Amino acid sequence: MYQDAIVEEIHRIREEYSRSLNHNLKAIFADLQKQQVESGRQFVTLSRKHGLTTRWSGRARDLGGDAKDTSRRST
Repeated sequence: MYQDAIVEEIHRIREEYSRSLNHNLKAIFADLQKQQVESGRQFVTLSRKHGLTTRWSGRARDLGGDAKDTSRRST
């Protein structure tokens, strides 16, 4: 099987990083958030806006008065 040197290096770096934080997912997440803030770069938050629903939720009233009911109920 072909092994890509770049992919192998990425896997090695990822494993070392995870090991440095004792494979603790919460610690990894917190560290990445800290790095993001310290970078000074602009970033976009993709959190859901309150009151909007997915098109499969069937809760059209949350989308506004003119929205159609998107549920798949049989009649």
